[in-house]
Amino acid sequence: MADIKIENLNYSYPETGKKALNGINLTIPQGQFVLIVGGSGSGKSTLIRSIAGLVPDFYGGTCSGKVEIDNVEIDKIERRKLVQKVGMVFQDPESQLVMTDAEQEIAFGLENLELPNNIMKRRIMEVTSALSLSGYKTSFIPELSGGQKQKVALASVLAMQPDILLLDEPTSQLDPIAGEEILTMVRRLNEENGITIILTEQKLERCFHFADRIIAMDKGEIIKDCTDVSNIANWAVRENKPFIPPLSKLFANINYPKIPVTVKEGREFLKNEFFLEEIESQEINTYENKEVHDDLPEGRPIIDIENLWFTYPNGSEILKNIDLKIKLNTFTVIMGENGSGKTTLLKNLNCLLKPARGHIRILGQDTKIITVEELSSMVAYLSQDPNDYLFLPTVREEVNFTLNNLGLKDDGIVDEILSKLGIEKFANSNPRDLSTGERQRVALASVLVTKPRLLLLDEPTRGLDYQLKENLGEILLNLRDEGTTILMIAHDVEFAAEYSDDIILMDDGGIVEKGSKYELLSNSTFYSPQISRLFHNYRRNIVTLKQGEEVLTMLKKA
Repeated sequence: MADIKIENLNYSYPETGKKALNGINLTIPQGQFVLIVGGSGSGKSTLIRSIAGLVPDFYGGTCSGKVEIDNVEIDKIERRKLVQKVGMVFQDPESQLVMTDAEQEIAFGLENLELPNNIMKRRIMEVTSALSLSGYKTSFIPELSGGQKQKVALASVLAMQPDILLLDEPTSQLDPIAGEEILTMVRRLNEENGITIILTEQKLERCFHFADRIIAMDKGEIIKDCTDVSNIANWAVRENKPFIPPLSKLFANINYPKIPVTVKEGREFLKNEFFLEEIESQEINTYENKEVHDDLPEGRPIIDIENLWFTYPNGSEILKNIDLKIKLNTFTVIMGENGSGKTTLLKNLNCLLKPARGHIRILGQDTKIITVEELSSMVAYLSQDPNDYLFLPTVREEVNFTLNNLGLKDDGIVDEILSKLGIEKFANSNPRDLSTGERQRVALASVLVTKPRLLLLDEPTRGLDYQLKENLGEILLNLRDEGTTILMIAHDVEFAAEYSDDIILMDDGGIVEKGSKYELLSNSTFYSPQISRLFHNYRRNIVTLKQGEEVLTMLKKA
């Protein structure tokens, strides 16, 4: 096992005048579970890259100070020994996948370590079983979903059994159940195997309570280092920092003197301090919700899907007998297990794929007889990987390219979108020099500038911190109110609860259920936000932070 020691570490990426890390001093004893929080571009990823020995060796740039593993400077450790001590899972799984199928990818590192064949087989069996990848060992990696690729990347690192595991947003593309499973497994590796865990994560509701220690970063510096989770929650509230999960924010917003960090703790507050008693499910008080959009237009749907089936050339039947109508000017979120067909459905909607059977009509036009180009004037699509959209020298040119390609003029919309997404300061920067979260916002800006009638989004909140997700949510609500229909894939239950109108649940290529977010999210075990879990068996249909605040404020006055 290994201790980590960082002394006066400073680092700047090539051709930038700004320090990505500024005067970092940090000691992490072996076996500790460390959660690093901070906004997009705060230096979290750069810090763990330095512990992995990638900064500056791989990324270049200028560096001073030192990083030690077991009292040995990291640049003096032989690379083969270093990868056995330190394993890293990147934020973007595609950047670390090099083989064609999952089993070969997991075996690749083990082969480089020259491990015996029987040990390699056993390790592959263990990690694929633990990550529910046994059925995908021979699958072609490019055909896997983003979440499945993320699991493969994690499996390839875990198979090497490192002493230190560095995880850069490992659940960003995973559905809620898979995300919880992986973080629980990581916690078990920490507790039972003594592996040091250093984790960055934006979905703090998934991991805040797991950490032994939380480090907050901003502008390349450590601004808070604390082993008391409640202490850092209170600090974040006082300093107005968005580094706390929704549950803690709920109690902070009503100025409650105690800040819970788990749903269990919050429910104890309801019982012991707000004096609520659980009642039978048939008697649960229904929150009178004023936000439900019962007055949404009933005319011709913008999306009309009838008996849709789709099969890939390899014979994999992905979409099965889908019937679906989406009303104009609505915000609908599609949720479901990784590999359930969500992305394939979106690609059928914008003509990147064509139905095998059945029909899709967008504003009355059958997608079988129109092209992507013909549809692009009214339908915008943002895929999971922002790098698909980034090929020009500056952010402004990237965003302007969309307008020029469609023959549209910039009436000020470029600056407006860049400002709303918080990337106006990067207008003249190369987008590939930005962090993953920043690149995600650039790609999003490139499709939002057209003010589309239908906006299709595949995991747009990946890599975004709470503040940026709030900004994005407000932008999408404004677009909806201005006449844009939004259909979005998300694994972020908290975002869906706050901003969507309706939820679609998919499984095994079919639609399980479609309905109001108040109905689906408040009556779910796993696809449920923290606020709903807090009020489970106390109040029905409470899913948003605002609703929770209203109920707790009312209870405080009673």
